[in-house]
Amino acid sequence: LRLDLVAGLSVGLTVVPQALAYAEVAGLPPEYGLYSSFMGCFVYCFLGTAKDVTLGPTAIMSLLVSAYAFHEPVYAILLTFLSGCIQLAMGLLHLGFLLDFISCPVIKGFTSAASITISFNQIKNILGLRGIPRQFFLQVYETLRRIGETRVGDALLGLACLALLAGLRAMKSRLPRAARAEPLPVRVSYLIVWTTTTARNALVVLFAGLVAYSFQVMGSQPFTLTGSIPRGLPAFRLPHFSMATPNGTIPFRSMVEDMGVGLAVVPLMGLLETIAIAKAFASQSDYRIDPNQELLAMGFANILGSFVSSYPITGSFGRTAVNAQSGVCTPAGGLVTGALVLLSLAYFTSLFYYIPKAALAAVIISAVVPMFDTGIFRTLWRVKRLDLVPLCVTFLLCFWEIQYGIMAGMLVSGILLLYSIARPPIKVSDGDMLLVQPWSSLYFPAVECLRDAVCSHALTASPPRSIILDCCHISSIDYTVVAGLAELLQELHKHGLSLAFCSLQDPVLQVLLSADLEGFQHFPSREEAERCRGAEPGHSRAAPSASTSTSQSSLLPA
Repeated sequence: LRLDLVAGLSVGLTVVPQALAYAEVAGLPPEYGLYSSFMGCFVYCFLGTAKDVTLGPTAIMSLLVSAYAFHEPVYAILLTFLSGCIQLAMGLLHLGFLLDFISCPVIKGFTSAASITISFNQIKNILGLRGIPRQFFLQVYETLRRIGETRVGDALLGLACLALLAGLRAMKSRLPRAARAEPLPVRVSYLIVWTTTTARNALVVLFAGLVAYSFQVMGSQPFTLTGSIPRGLPAFRLPHFSMATPNGTIPFRSMVEDMGVGLAVVPLMGLLETIAIAKAFASQSDYRIDPNQELLAMGFANILGSFVSSYPITGSFGRTAVNAQSGVCTPAGGLVTGALVLLSLAYFTSLFYYIPKAALAAVIISAVVPMFDTGIFRTLWRVKRLDLVPLCVTFLLCFWEIQYGIMAGMLVSGILLLYSIARPPIKVSDGDMLLVQPWSSLYFPAVECLRDAVCSHALTASPPRSIILDCCHISSIDYTVVAGLAELLQELHKHGLSLAFCSLQDPVLQVLLSADLEGFQHFPSREEAERCRGAEPGHSRAAPSASTSTSQSSLLPA
């Protein structure tokens, strides 16, 4: 209980200033950041599977909300409700496996682009500029064009806050843990420094607020302030399924059409962020993550959150790290965090008036800069250069439109995956008979590749030679493959050659026997096939055609 209490307070001191700042990223009034920060804490305490994870507004989700909610609270709240319904349905239908089709390069490309986009989006607040468009390229152009209009007070305060946050972050990363055997003064000093660095966001915002208030008392105000925030808790009610405008009422159907692909992107990216964070911290503990249970938790959190005017929430890496480093033992730490947010809404919103926007912008930039993974480009260049394609496609297109970047990255990843299935690596070994060995299972896109490899080697050899097909790596085949093998047997038979199979696994053997292929021959093992072809095992050469490979990396399905 003591550790959960400390962790809950530490996360609460982090989430309050971040919530105010992330609402700005989402294009919503500041109070909606606070409205989004407590329901997820309560729900995840009872339904989540990771003790460290904290749900709430995040930089990436705020960026997505900005793109799909059009800076309208009614749209944002309805998006929360519909996203929760979709996540809940996916959890009940056990569709968590769909996340496995979003590759790591796509995720890294998106998060790196989001880091740059969100950071530059806050430059206008650091410089005190107004009327800057939110589209990235227009934003860059207008910011550079109007840089001469910079408010000196905002710029100095913003840069000072950034420097202070960076220094406190560096201090925390180098802070050695104090052992119980250390003298009391050492442990007290450690606790003071640890608390200061952990609650750095709250302390920096408090410092900036005091500076702004001091100038206000003296009769001048060089900073752009957050302004009035409604006091009190949000009403508990159903989200609006239509929106009144001066030109009439926008019905539910039109609102859904306006959100478009966001109804798929927001739930999936929200769950993906939570799962990635949970797995990262679960690897340091002794618990396992159930994606379907996480879907249920996220679904209920968003559905109930929409009843208190929340915009879509997900797991926060920064606050989860604070939670873990504070020694949290159970998800009950979220109850303390949620209670602290409710107290802030009930009693302290009047104090938020004096928080400078430059300080909140510094908090956001400090939080999102680490999301840019500079090492991923170098790592992929060393490991597999082809993975740089979906990474770069996602990264570049996300500057245009987020949904286009994610969808294009997933499409490129899918094409690369399908190509590896359609063109499996095939090894061909010389001898009196040719030994052909596919290094993965055979599915219908790969049957033509196999036929071309077999025919090209069998018929071009001098003299033409029969084929032994080693199937030790083939765990499943489909009807199209069976039909292709039947045609291959007939084609080789026309040239007076034979095709024999060896090392068939039971499921594949049963399928081929059921197909009753004409001329079907099977050797139980490769050794027997080697004896039949009269060659020593191990004497092999790589097939020279473009459709074959000596690579022995297996693509066996799960």
